[in-house]
Amino acid sequence: MDAEPQRRPRLLTGNEAVALAAIEAGVEFFAGYPITPSTEIAETLATRLPKQGRVFLQMEDEIAAISAIIGGALAGAKTMTATSGPGFSLKQEGIGYACEAEVPCVIVNVMRGGPSTGMPTLPSQGDVMQAKWGTHGDHPAVALSPERVIEAYEMTLLSFDLAEKLRTPVILLLDEIVGHVTEKVVLPLEKTPEVASNRTTNLSPEEYRPYGYAGPLPPPLVPFGTGYRYHVTGLIHDETGFPTNEPARAAPVMEWLVNKVEKNQDLMPQPEVLNADGADILLVAYGAVARSAKGAMRLAREAGLNVGMFRLRTIWPFPKDQLIAAAHGSKKVIVPEMNMGQIAHEVEWALQGTSEVHSLPKVGGDPISPDEIFEFLKGVAQ
Repeated sequence: MDAEPQRRPRLLTGNEAVALAAIEAGVEFFAGYPITPSTEIAETLATRLPKQGRVFLQMEDEIAAISAIIGGALAGAKTMTATSGPGFSLKQEGIGYACEAEVPCVIVNVMRGGPSTGMPTLPSQGDVMQAKWGTHGDHPAVALSPERVIEAYEMTLLSFDLAEKLRTPVILLLDEIVGHVTEKVVLPLEKTPEVASNRTTNLSPEEYRPYGYAGPLPPPLVPFGTGYRYHVTGLIHDETGFPTNEPARAAPVMEWLVNKVEKNQDLMPQPEVLNADGADILLVAYGAVARSAKGAMRLAREAGLNVGMFRLRTIWPFPKDQLIAAAHGSKKVIVPEMNMGQIAHEVEWALQGTSEVHSLPKVGGDPISPDEIFEFLKGVAQ
């Protein structure tokens, strides 16, 4: 038996951590196109995957990249692509196809300023709504947001696990700060989470129904070329994948696609709640901004203000019930973020006027500092 690999500290950026975790998760095929600030993910995998008998392809564009990983997943591989704002926009039609056809894959978006070419080298959190509503129609959306490098590693593993279990695209949303900051990480993890592989079935080819909805989770996606024949389409389809125009069939399909995610939120990373019990003011933050928010919370509590915090780890599906519980009794809620207030609107909708919601947006490429949040907080507290 091989000896367990020795745990040792190393310095990694968030992008490097994502790439190493993808290898640990069993990624067999990466297709992508270089784009700042996510390029280091592709660079790392371009070096490492071929040495392990796995496949790296630089595609001609982002549309080809998302299409390639969908094809790779249908052939039985665990697949991933990585991009940033403009590339994420180009991938949206493919993401919608993977949602409808229930194809597992992982899409990493290291967010930069936008719209259009925007600010390629500066941080932003401007794509959180696009991760939910970027492709047309009602569809499932799973998006995770790490705060630091070690969490980028852990959430990459979780992204592959969720993609397999839910048979859906999973989006890992890093902001540029998390993607490029260098931190000490001890690997392998003390307890590495198991990553599912939902690709085998005990059913015969005649019995197998890839789109049969008999339980809380989808049936396995048996790879093409293994004797199991089925149809894959972006159209509404029956249990075998062949298109149908029957309204009575369409509604259950759409409800299934959304509910298989919404009703399995217990599988996803849960929010981090700090000092929320009895807090007068609650900070709601995610990604790199959450680090500044924690600093602001410490400054506020040292100043005698009763401030708590709710950190989103899973952004979509939005953890509405947990937020309501955390904000219970808080008179005011502050949402700092590196956009014009995208999640602040979601927080306001979730709380339905039970707390006064204050958005603290910042765009332009500068991070939000703890002092900025603290000064804003003091004004709100008056």
